[in-house]
Amino acid sequence: MSESLQVSPDLNDEQLVGLLQQHATPLPHVDDPRFADSFERFADARVVLIGEASHGTSEFYRARAAITRRLIERHGFTIVAAEADWPDAARIDRHVRQHQPAAWVEDAFKRFPSWMWRNREVAAFTRWLRLHNDALPAAQRVEFRGLDVYSLGASMAEVLRYLDQVDPQAASSARQRYGCLSPWHEEPAAYGHRVMLGAPSCEDAVVEQLRALLEQRLHYADHDGEQFFNAERNARVVLAAEHYYRAMYRGSSESWNLRDRHMFDTLRSLLEHRGPEAKAVVWAHNSHIGNAAATSMGWGGEFNIGELCRTAYGRDAVLIGMATDRGEVAAADNWDEPMQVKQVLPSRPDSWEQLFLRAGYPASLTEWRSEAHQKLCQALARPRLERAIGVIYRPLTERQSHYFRAILAEQFDALVWFEQTTAVTPIGPRRFDDTAMPDTYPFGE
Repeated sequence: MSESLQVSPDLNDEQLVGLLQQHATPLPHVDDPRFADSFERFADARVVLIGEASHGTSEFYRARAAITRRLIERHGFTIVAAEADWPDAARIDRHVRQHQPAAWVEDAFKRFPSWMWRNREVAAFTRWLRLHNDALPAAQRVEFRGLDVYSLGASMAEVLRYLDQVDPQAASSARQRYGCLSPWHEEPAAYGHRVMLGAPSCEDAVVEQLRALLEQRLHYADHDGEQFFNAERNARVVLAAEHYYRAMYRGSSESWNLRDRHMFDTLRSLLEHRGPEAKAVVWAHNSHIGNAAATSMGWGGEFNIGELCRTAYGRDAVLIGMATDRGEVAAADNWDEPMQVKQVLPSRPDSWEQLFLRAGYPASLTEWRSEAHQKLCQALARPRLERAIGVIYRPLTERQSHYFRAILAEQFDALVWFEQTTAVTPIGPRRFDDTAMPDTYPFGE
């Protein structure tokens, strides 16, 4: 806990609720054009990280899109960086910046959990971003990028495709190096398991391939700098993924930290690639964008992109969390099982969510970043339970599966609250244009 925050030991829950009522800004409906007005206060940041308490809640996605639109339209933000695989996000990026057809719904985000990005809420944002970019010169168009590490096979294929075009001899060498990992590109976790049991690792091969690519940086980039940047990032994903799948059998903290370090390094590379005036919005789960050092995650040895951004950028990074009391969520019972629309249980009485519920606002923004909110910040500087739902939701074991302890004052700079929420609407792999909404999958599939 920061030494500057002096906790008031005598402050009870009723007093804390009163402070939340005093400092909260009520928000209009998430689809109201005025919804983003209250977020103008964060526009001076270089990086705005916007979280979500689940990967399957419509209001979180729509709110994040509305805030991002405002930051793009009025405040010069040029990068949207999402907790998504680089090759899949690149398909969206090519649509919104390079006038390619909106085929990403058919071609991308096919693996579990497909609904996390292949949903109507994301499709609506990409249609808006395409129209926004159409009015701009190519160099000024807003990027949509992926930060994650899970695309081992797809990223290897992208590196090889690039080298086939620019340097066939180098592509042949790359195939030999990546041949070590090729048997595992569909099941990379099995590769990590084999290495744990004593099989040789492919680390040297993927490191050598990245080095070989970088040695030709000037030559390749002179041919097409954007394509080279894409190939380089994919080669770095392969390296990070190889490390990640080996680490996942050695301990959850190590693999988590490798993943979030990669996401932060990718974000930093995007800002550097775009130039000194670049500004980015990050879309990820609260568990990634909130400062891990203020949560039980950090107390157990994990860090995340939010903590790394706070360390690297200071007040030029704004961390915004989201939360809800109850409603619906799109989630599965277990990994690789069908998506369902599940009912989110009302928040626990000993949770942060319960305090925001008792404050009485259906939707609100509460900030404690500025000097004017120091009393509230001090009141929030104590551990309390907070809920996190990923792509798995298990209501029967919710306390053990989905609650952790957090010091809200240091975890976020602000929190967006929705009392009741609904599930995202997944979309099928059918191609669609900018005037047609794709069909939805039945919710049980």
